Amino acid sequence: MCRHIAALGPARPLGGVLVEPEYGLYRQAWAPRRQRHGTVNADGFGVGWYADGDPRPARYRRAGPIWADQSFGDLARVVRSEAVLAAVRDATVAGADDEAAAAPFTADRWLFSHNGVVTGWPGTAVDLAATLPAAELLALEARCDSALVWALLLHRLREGEPLGQALADTVLQVGAAAPGSRLNLLVTDGERIAATAWGEDLWYLKDRPELHVAMASEPYDDDPAWREVPDLTLLIADRNDVLLTPLKEPLA
Repeated sequence: MCRHIAALGPARPLGGVLVEPEYGLYRQAWAPRRQRHGTVNADGFGVGWYADGDPRPARYRRAGPIWADQSFGDLARVVRSEAVLAAVRDATVAGADDEAAAAPFTADRWLFSHNGVVTGWPGTAVDLAATLPAAELLALEARCDSALVWALLLHRLREGEPLGQALADTVLQVGAAAPGSRLNLLVTDGERIAATAWGEDLWYLKDRPELHVAMASEPYDDDPAWREVPDLTLLIADRNDVLLTPLKEPLA
């Protein structure tokens, strides 16, 4: 499916996280090393970041492959941030949503990405969608499984659920409604990153001079400090600590 990454650290150009590493997200668009589903991530891409003093993230997305966008190179070279979330997309099914279906999705102070698939889409989405108010359904950015998962999570966050609980509850809800779904989710508010490993690979890296913590579909270099996350796990990280908590798999 997709490849994505979120990172916190000292301010640095976006390209330092996404382009410069030997096996960074830019290269993962056409040559991922650990992708088990799909081969090329050319159905869109996006990057979100936080500017100093502004809690709401900025975002740049396009419908085509990242390597074909000549503007992205300039943006990645000059835009600096302490927090970034980015993704390259391999679409679950063909659709007409173009860049609206490309992560990161955003609302309020949040950035969100989904690597995986909701099985049986769109048939399995009916019961899930019924749990949302009509106004939130009408506000969906795209008609894809990732956009619905984001809407379910955002609803919980706006209802006041803590980040980790909201993420875990969303994965368990979707997993119960659509067994066999792959639900690796990434979300950040610029100060923390939360993620789930649910049917797809997930890795994290912490405490390098240029980086506090990163969570990614696959390592962007061969540093042995990368740690693979066990399946069915919730991660919560800030600039100091990473906490791993097992998730309870719902009965099929």
